[in-house]
Amino acid sequence: MTTTPPSIDPGAPAPRQLYRDPVYDGATDPTVVRDGDGQWWLFYTQRRATHHDPGPGVAWVHGSRIGVAHSDDGLRWRYAGTLEPSEDALVLRAGTPPLVVSETHWAPEVVHDGTRWRMYLTRIDGIPTRWEGHERHIVEYVSDDLRTWTRRGVVPLASDRVIDAAVARCPDGRWRLWCKDEAADSTTAVAVSDDLETWHRAGTAIGGRPHEGPYVFELGDWWWMLTDEWRGMAVYRSDDAESWTRQGGADAVILGDSGAAADGVQIGRHGSVVVTDGEARLYFFTHPWWDGSELADADERTHRRSAIHVARLRVVDGELIAER
Repeated sequence: MTTTPPSIDPGAPAPRQLYRDPVYDGATDPTVVRDGDGQWWLFYTQRRATHHDPGPGVAWVHGSRIGVAHSDDGLRWRYAGTLEPSEDALVLRAGTPPLVVSETHWAPEVVHDGTRWRMYLTRIDGIPTRWEGHERHIVEYVSDDLRTWTRRGVVPLASDRVIDAAVARCPDGRWRLWCKDEAADSTTAVAVSDDLETWHRAGTAIGGRPHEGPYVFELGDWWWMLTDEWRGMAVYRSDDAESWTRQGGADAVILGDSGAAADGVQIGRHGSVVVTDGEARLYFFTHPWWDGSELADADERTHRRSAIHVARLRVVDGELIAER
């Protein structure tokens, strides 16, 4: 078992942290939106990082709910509760989530279609104790208020091993959904829809080195895709959100810097971008006290803890620059 250096207080704020989940200290995969009243909403995977008995293996990264937080400015956040299943819906409920759950919820993507909100959520049956051997699907929900979500069904995608949806309306007027396809060596698959009702598989958007957590957005007259390579984020640029070119070559990443665990500044992982009032913010998560060991099998709860951070994004001479 890895021991915690005396200089680290894992319960104390980490340098530069924006938000920590107050229940299990496992906030990951953040998605941020603003509602019609200007309030900011944060949706995230509530990993059970500090659960007293999460189960063996990687059970601690499963059995998760979607955590929700609110903010007036996108910088100071207050915990609002979790999205709990109720018949064919998810309902925001304050307080501590149930200790026993029957399914796992990961990586919510939330977009507004011009009429209402839509969520694309990764769902896994039960609480798996290992990565392999179980199906993962992306399920669509709709909402008028971001609090109650009605289930519409599973989105038919590249395989039954898909996670981490990203959805955007592209320059050709069509909607696209990108996701990690673990059945295709953990690369990014894409599906296309004219109306968000019927989806057509459209092959592989990003191949090569395994990755997860694609996110697509428009900034500075370009379309951008970020992918999490577990060593920082790869950046891809496009003029049509269909064909992508990697920025800086095969090994280039942003937010790839890390230091001693006591510094609390580690590799940027799976994030989302909000462009508002002329500013682009990249919300992402890190493991502040990580020491470089294998997180999936970590016995030390300190290293499992995670925090939401934010970086400013700018486009300079056609390149995306991230500033923590």
